[in-house]
Amino acid sequence: MTEPVAEALARALAGLVEGEVRALDEITLLIPGERIVEALELAKARGFVLLSDLTAVDRHPEEPRFEVVYLLTSIEPPARIRLKVRVVSSEQVVPTAVPVFAGANWLEREVYDMFGIRFAEHPDLKRILMPDDWEGYPLRKDFPLVEEPVQFFGHVPKVPSEIIPKTPRPS
Repeated sequence: MTEPVAEALARALAGLVEGEVRALDEITLLIPGERIVEALELAKARGFVLLSDLTAVDRHPEEPRFEVVYLLTSIEPPARIRLKVRVVSSEQVVPTAVPVFAGANWLEREVYDMFGIRFAEHPDLKRILMPDDWEGYPLRKDFPLVEEPVQFFGHVPKVPSEIIPKTPRPS
């Protein structure tokens, strides 16, 4: 059964919600990007004081291509809710959540670094995991996979494509 506090938040956010999914006793609310800060402020005021995670999903080749996912937790009473913002590949910008949840700072930098989604008004949006001169965004589905040889002394291993069996793809 979905927690009453999550149900109450879903009702309070009804005017902002574009869509709703209920699965496995959890609520996911789809929020327009330009209203996400408002939704996060309302959620925090209603007891969802912890931004447990902020991540993204690449739905390539679908459009909108990306979803930014905010996992919110209420400590007392215990409850969880998920907010999502869809991002089309031509825009790739979402308002920052840092003014509402300071912990979003690092999480937004990680999403930027891995997916290339920018957060408008972010206080320090720069790479956090990859080197500064890295080109591309490694968690995008269209990021090229390459094999880089690793230097070993006394043994030359085979590259993965030589040892991983080829399995036919289902048609």
